[in-house]
Amino acid sequence: MKKGYYLKTCDTCKRILKEINTDGFELQEIKATPVTEAQLAEMYALSNSYEGLFNKRSRLYKSLGLKDKNLTESDYKKYILEEYTFLKRPVFIVENEIFIGNSKKVVAELKTKLG
Repeated sequence: MKKGYYLKTCDTCKRILKEINTDGFELQEIKATPVTEAQLAEMYALSNSYEGLFNKRSRLYKSLGLKDKNLTESDYKKYILEEYTFLKRPVFIVENEIFIGNSKKVVAELKTKLG
């Protein structure tokens, strides 16, 4: 199983998609096709953290004052399902491993996994 969740307007997502071989990937653009609860549950099963899947750099995160609140795992889940910008991206699932975000370390691990 190979899945990728990305945002087509995100330059970083575009760059990473160009850097890796996406053959065989089921790619989902999250603005056009929002993540479902089942998909989020699959991501959670691999990461064990909704907070780890949550984009704290989102403009909406700051404008809603969420950084000043003490959010729970269920809050993070709710926000990710309500608004696509709250999913840290890109997210890649390769077999039973999940790669979340765009840090150099995560992208390097993804490239290693893909060979």
